[in-house]
Amino acid sequence: MRLLILSDIHANIEAFEACVAGAPSYDRVVNLGDVVGYNASPNEVCERVIAMDAPIVRGNHDRVCSGLTELKEFNPVAAISAYWTKNTLKPEHLEWLKALPQGPLKREDLPGMEFVHGAPLDEDEYLLNSAAADDNLNAPGHARLIFFGHTHIQGGFVDEDGESRQFRPQFDGASGTAEYKMWLTPGVRYLINPGSVGQPRDSDWRAAFALYETNGGALSSVTFYRVPYDVKQTQQRILAAQLPERLAARLQMGR
Repeated sequence: MRLLILSDIHANIEAFEACVAGAPSYDRVVNLGDVVGYNASPNEVCERVIAMDAPIVRGNHDRVCSGLTELKEFNPVAAISAYWTKNTLKPEHLEWLKALPQGPLKREDLPGMEFVHGAPLDEDEYLLNSAAADDNLNAPGHARLIFFGHTHIQGGFVDEDGESRQFRPQFDGASGTAEYKMWLTPGVRYLINPGSVGQPRDSDWRAAFALYETNGGALSSVTFYRVPYDVKQTQQRILAAQLPERLAARLQMGR
């Protein structure tokens, strides 16, 4: 089984289309949330994500942009984008976002895995260091393999004798399409972040996603991908929508 993992598309249709086009063959898709926010193509992205008919958990931008939570939890730039998004979304897309389920998500047809936006213990938590990862990796009742998003940083954490170690994919160069395959040790706990499709923050501007692969036995792997996309077109959309210039500038820097 080959599972395509997407997260944090953030209304970036160019990056989203590049990821789908650049992905290898897959059997299933899972989406870790934050479909909208920041970028200027919320309706186009919602339409494409809905058409995928894939399991999905809500992100914090999905909540705020659909009116489930208030703008005050966001910084000024994010709040301006969320306000614009809420007023730009079609009614059917607003209702769809409101109905997205809160993580963690477990599915009988995807055994041994768990899907969250922020963290298993808190959908809004940023898993940025080993201390935060330890609490979640060792929490009872959770799967050994957890896919998360929210940080926009590709990589994750692995449990080594009760303490977590952070890992990041190592790519050759910062241009073109790149991939990095990591084999998973049976019985070991992992927190894995596919990276952000639409607004990476790990100093690599290319759109990010991951592919989890298992043969149903002991062997399994996750392959991290980076793909270039028409970032200038995305920036032009942001500026044409009169969203903050910072949202356009940061895309080129991957921050």
